[in-house]
Amino acid sequence: MGLSLPLSTGVPMLSVHPKGKQKGCAGCNRKIKDRYLLKALDKYWHEDCLKCACCDCRLGEVGSTLYTKANLILCRRDYLRLFGTTGNCAACSKLIPAFEMVMRARDNVYHLDCFACQLCNQRFCVGDKFFLKNNMILCQMDYEEGQLNGSFESQAQ
Repeated sequence: MGLSLPLSTGVPMLSVHPKGKQKGCAGCNRKIKDRYLLKALDKYWHEDCLKCACCDCRLGEVGSTLYTKANLILCRRDYLRLFGTTGNCAACSKLIPAFEMVMRARDNVYHLDCFACQLCNQRFCVGDKFFLKNNMILCQMDYEEGQLNGSFESQAQ
């Protein structure tokens, strides 16, 4: 897991102006006569020609991001499947596929569903404070209770 995605690029959809010079498509090498075209990797594309090299999904429809590596144009899922790394969840020890979204706390990686207080199972929302103590994720209430009992040192995340 831990794959950074620096090779992503936005895919803006541009309107073709009738008076403008027609652009050539980087995918099929034909002139783009359509009303709209895509611009990616400093090249112009028909909407149907900008596709993932693995699954053939249309990248203008999937979202506004594509990834490129080893002369391949890929959707996010295939990029991670081919070039990402897998690992195990620190909470449940089950495999985390490279394309799955994760949560991180220091060197630990978690499934989204596993990222919860390991004492009371409270799930965290964006902005919630959590604590990592002895490789356990704790909510603020359980952490403070442990502090009062003298069993934890301060390690706020």
